[in-house]
Amino acid sequence: MDVDKTVLVRSSAVSGLSRLRGRYARWGNVQTFLLVLAAAGLLCWATLLWASVSFSSYLLLGVVAGLFLSPRLLVVADVAVLATAAVTMVSRMETQTAPATLWVAYGILVVTMVLMFWVAASRARLGVQGNLGETMLVDLRDRLRTQGELPELPPDWGAEQAVMSAYGDSFSGDFLVTSRTGDRLELALVDVSGKGIGAGTRSLLLSGAFGGLLGSMPVNDFLPAANSYLLRQAWDEGFATAAHAMINLATGEFSVGSAGHPPAVRFNAGSGRWEVLEGEEGPVLGVADGVPFPRLRGRLGRGDALLLYTDGVIEVRNRDLRDGIDRMLGTAEREISRGFVGMAAKMCAAARAGETDDRAAVLVWRR
Repeated sequence: MDVDKTVLVRSSAVSGLSRLRGRYARWGNVQTFLLVLAAAGLLCWATLLWASVSFSSYLLLGVVAGLFLSPRLLVVADVAVLATAAVTMVSRMETQTAPATLWVAYGILVVTMVLMFWVAASRARLGVQGNLGETMLVDLRDRLRTQGELPELPPDWGAEQAVMSAYGDSFSGDFLVTSRTGDRLELALVDVSGKGIGAGTRSLLLSGAFGGLLGSMPVNDFLPAANSYLLRQAWDEGFATAAHAMINLATGEFSVGSAGHPPAVRFNAGSGRWEVLEGEEGPVLGVADGVPFPRLRGRLGRGDALLLYTDGVIEVRNRDLRDGIDRMLGTAEREISRGFVGMAAKMCAAARAGETDDRAAVLVWRR
């Protein structure tokens, strides 16, 4: 009973805070609206009194109103600003030598207000005011990058990752999530279908879900659970490929599972060669339910490394993926004399697809 009361008290407190925030947001919106109206009146008075006050000042007022007002109040504010601007224009036409420029300026003001109304309407669909919508996206993007940061490893281990988006976009369809629990390091490198903002928004959702699954269940259950989650989303373009690796940092033993993803690669320090870990793989995520996801197992010795990458690193138009893998391994062979540091980024940068595709790679090595 005490627990139920505590839950009810917390729920009431959260609801109360939400109502207060809503009232504050509405009151702040009204305050901004009143300030815009007052500024429009003052600006009209100033332009009538002093010819040195530029007519273009109304543009600044229109932009400010569009940034901070809801669409409903913005319409009223824009009408008020246009009315005061019209009064100024009529007054100045009697004295100005080139009245046509006033009509041009007035037209620019109207176009600016139409554009700002479109921005406000888009922002209203998110339920935010000001630049909070953009701030939310930036925050989500940064959270996605944070989830992909590699955890601190023991001194005898090293790791690095690189993610490069298509055409330099801020959002990528490729992402990495990591988890370390004791000596168990888990990595999931995911490639969401599509590119750019569309794939990036799906990555934001999946990274949170996959990050919650990673490290919280048996290794063999991760890919089946990720597949079930993706199936429940019922997206029109909702499939993804993934490579999931678990490395025991105490013994060097590892296992890798693939869901339609390019095969992992291992560097064997004994032979000095890169080896493609061929084996049976599962289907892409989000297509079929109840399918198996086999895993490969092995052991990393001193000087060995394990590489996971997305198809953007190896894909070449009108060429087999095997050719792309050979090209990537050629880059790795040339770089191995300099060590593993910086190799993941160089592989992504050297990809034949260039900036036309998202690229990601993660490399873990044992010293």
